[in-house]
Amino acid sequence: MTPEWMAPLLAWLETNPGWLAITLLAVSFVESLAIAGVVVPGVALLFGAALLAGKTGMPLPEALLWAGLGAVAGDGISFALGRQFTGRLHRVWPFSRYPGMITSGERFFRRHGGKSVIIGRFIGPIRPVIPLIAGALMMPWKRFLVFNVGSAIGWAPVYILPGYLVGSALALQFKPPPHFYAVLGVSLGALALVYLLLFRVQLRLGSRGRIYQWLQRRMARYTATHKFWRLYSSERPDRSGEFPLTSSSMALGAGALFLIWTLLATQGTLQTFNELASDWFLALRHPVLDPAFVAITLAGDPPVLIVGTMLAIIGLTFRGYYAAAIHCLVAAFITVAAIWGLKQLTGISRPDLVNLTPQSGAFPSGHTAGTTVFFAMAAAFIAREYRGHYRWQIYLLLSLPMLLAGLSRLYLGVHWFTDVVGGLLLGLAITAAVRASYSRYDRIHLGLDSSSLILSGAGLVLLLWYLANHFAEAMVRYAPAS
Repeated sequence: MTPEWMAPLLAWLETNPGWLAITLLAVSFVESLAIAGVVVPGVALLFGAALLAGKTGMPLPEALLWAGLGAVAGDGISFALGRQFTGRLHRVWPFSRYPGMITSGERFFRRHGGKSVIIGRFIGPIRPVIPLIAGALMMPWKRFLVFNVGSAIGWAPVYILPGYLVGSALALQFKPPPHFYAVLGVSLGALALVYLLLFRVQLRLGSRGRIYQWLQRRMARYTATHKFWRLYSSERPDRSGEFPLTSSSMALGAGALFLIWTLLATQGTLQTFNELASDWFLALRHPVLDPAFVAITLAGDPPVLIVGTMLAIIGLTFRGYYAAAIHCLVAAFITVAAIWGLKQLTGISRPDLVNLTPQSGAFPSGHTAGTTVFFAMAAAFIAREYRGHYRWQIYLLLSLPMLLAGLSRLYLGVHWFTDVVGGLLLGLAITAAVRASYSRYDRIHLGLDSSSLILSGAGLVLLLWYLANHFAEAMVRYAPAS
């Protein structure tokens, strides 16, 4: 399949929308099928089919369902093929034509086990071979099925939503606000700068970095500083003596930035910019985008975050990770107390741009701070188990919900720009401080087991139930003020 006849195919689908469901199923199936996903431009075809689905009015849940079913089927067939050719994948055509990919897939699977089925779903070079390798290495059917279905649920929105939203916008002749691309470019550049400063720089402060080793030698010169260094160093055998320099520097840096930002916000220094940003997002609002941002902001509501935190604490407790559970509980209490106290102390009013403006104070954004703590804690625990380039990939992936939560509050007009930035900095400071405190108990390995899958499934079901019961009311509450 080549780009030359991709355009005629999409043009034909636009005039025959009844075939869109089968097309989404087939393309996602081939995209997930062993080796075929390397040859077929599945991502481009999925984007085109999703765009047509949005343009022709296909319900989003239906589009996600067909794409998800195709992905599950493709991985399932690949798994069965791997089981069939156990021990001779390197000799069977067409797998024999890709020996390097098979070898890389085997190495990745042996390192990550069942998690590789979920991780591999989103990593292009190994996506088409991981289910094949899982079958060849005799992974149990039931275990693979759970990972296969669970990863497809997360995969479908990532690959379908962008095209679907573009198609829906085209159908309604969406027009961006003035200076849309300029502001978007500046925003993306700012996010890239923050990412480089707060993540990539932090990753260079590990035990093998020059700054870490220099500071370690300095601290060892004096008895008091050496004791402090050893007290907060990890006790894990594979990282014995590693001081949490990364977490500590993040806590100090984010905390200092938050204090400076709070002063600027409370003194009204940035209020003119706040109003310009609110006007920009108000011009951006469109019926096509409203449901998505309302769903995102509902996912960051306090009841959702509290239930998610409780499930995480229960899971850690049942697996015997009591110190981790206690630190998660402490992080939750600190976050709630800090948000409530700061809102009372600053007394900043919210923008009056929606039907029912929330009555609580504006600064900092509780949705942004809470979501940041929840996902930053998860990223810190998970990334700690990996070395090298895998860490920044985990941080980057789990930082997306934080950004989306803040963006939803700005888009819906219930927070100022300074509120969202303040919530992000507060969340990062709390997470880093708690993570630094936890470093000396760091003996756990957060692999996926049956209890983790059960709790994750329960959390997903409760989230869907919450969205179903509050979505209609939220659409009315967050509608633009007349």
